[in-house]
Amino acid sequence: MKKVDKNEIKRILALRFEKDLHTKLCDLPLPCCLKDAYKAANRIKEAIEKNQKLAIVGDYDVDGIVSCVIMAEFFDDIGFDYIVKIPNRFKDGYGLNTEIINELDVDLIITVDNGIVAVEAAKLCKEKGIDLIITDHHTPQDILPNAFAIVNPKQKDCDFPEIEICGAQVAWYLLAALKEVCKLKYDMSKFLELLAIAIVADMMELRDLNRALVRRGIECINKSKRAAFKAIKHYYQKDKFALDNIGFLIAPLINSAGRMHDASVSYEFLHAKDFNKALEYLEQIVSFNENRKDEEKQLFEYSLSQIDEKDSCVIVSGLNWHEGVLGIVASRLAKHFNKPSFVFSQNEDHLKGSARSVGKIDILALISKANSLLGNYGGHKGAAGISLKLENFEQFKDKIKQECSQISQSEFLDTDEILGILEPSEIDFEMLEILESFEPFGHKNPRPFFVLEDLCVKNKKLLGKDEKHLKLILIKDNKTIEALFFNFDKEPQLNENINLLGSISKNEFRGLLTPQFIIKEIL
Repeated sequence: MKKVDKNEIKRILALRFEKDLHTKLCDLPLPCCLKDAYKAANRIKEAIEKNQKLAIVGDYDVDGIVSCVIMAEFFDDIGFDYIVKIPNRFKDGYGLNTEIINELDVDLIITVDNGIVAVEAAKLCKEKGIDLIITDHHTPQDILPNAFAIVNPKQKDCDFPEIEICGAQVAWYLLAALKEVCKLKYDMSKFLELLAIAIVADMMELRDLNRALVRRGIECINKSKRAAFKAIKHYYQKDKFALDNIGFLIAPLINSAGRMHDASVSYEFLHAKDFNKALEYLEQIVSFNENRKDEEKQLFEYSLSQIDEKDSCVIVSGLNWHEGVLGIVASRLAKHFNKPSFVFSQNEDHLKGSARSVGKIDILALISKANSLLGNYGGHKGAAGISLKLENFEQFKDKIKQECSQISQSEFLDTDEILGILEPSEIDFEMLEILESFEPFGHKNPRPFFVLEDLCVKNKKLLGKDEKHLKLILIKDNKTIEALFFNFDKEPQLNENINLLGSISKNEFRGLLTPQFIIKEIL
């Protein structure tokens, strides 16, 4: 591995974006790139003119909730009435189904962040004379639902650029087309704060137009007058949000209602106009999030006892495991073992599960190899949901393990992450500024990692109420740096010389800003 300096780091990171075409908001692709966007917009325009009944059907994750809020606010602003239905994970299951359609007495249904596999539901809409507009970003299967219009960049004959966008972005694009056909003066940028959260939470590639939207979105969140963001700032005593706060604070909060109870609480929270009302919803959401953390910790620990480290992937299951946290546990296992991970809950003779990918592996393509054994599956490259019968489970495990064992080891790593060997003297404010200019880090723009060699441990201290974290004071060539090792698995001795792999971050303590090194592992 070679040494890198600041200029080399700039050069390497800039290469990640050299093929990006849409780097500013004024460069964004237009709604006309999306197949059926104007067909759908004209049908909504007709519903507005005839005052027909409209329902928005969303999803219980952050992307689905945000999509509903964007649609609802647009209709609020133009004074058009609507119903929002967000399925309950435990009662309704995922997406548009026949039970939901029988519940709704409407002329037009718009799905957001779901619907691309709702073949039966679309059939029932036809029978009942309901027009169905599907807006989704998940991968279409061979048979598409027979809907009035389908707006999904992944369908055939769609001219949208080859960059994965989330459900909220598709809904936003449809509204931009509607604004155009209705000849409205309307500022679509008012939704950038919400789009940024959906893009990060749904693990979209943080390059090209997604990067441009998230970078502007975080600025908008900090200037926002939205009651929900004021409530989070107040509750957590924050003056402003950093980019990492989207992934580690805001998104998990919004997700927790749908995971533990009902996503409509998070919808009402984001949609609230009144600060006190938003604070009330936030307090409920915080308690859901605490329950989620407890449940997740328990299932993660149960999972560890089932895992053979020699296996090419991680597949675990349990009787009536909480369905709301399967995805998070799969994420944690994938990160912990650096292998594709599948977590299932067994209910009688059925299993429902979540899958998460690592490195460059396309989890959806992997699952499709076991297609004949599955009841249902869907998602995108990084994350997917699956259901199957218990009688097929052993065969499924064997098939996936066999497929994973044939994947090249290089696919398991995102080699873009480790940039090279760095001298501790390079870790300064200038380095923080360089790294900041390449944010947001995430999918397809991973946070850069560096190797530090031959550091002497001068001091160490255990942190946290369970003393699971370690703070080290390290020295090399008279340069002292501070390093943190969260959930450490190896503790060096005082005066020992060590090599580290980790990343650089900002430490803001009592108004004082310093660079710090976050250890990934002691080499």
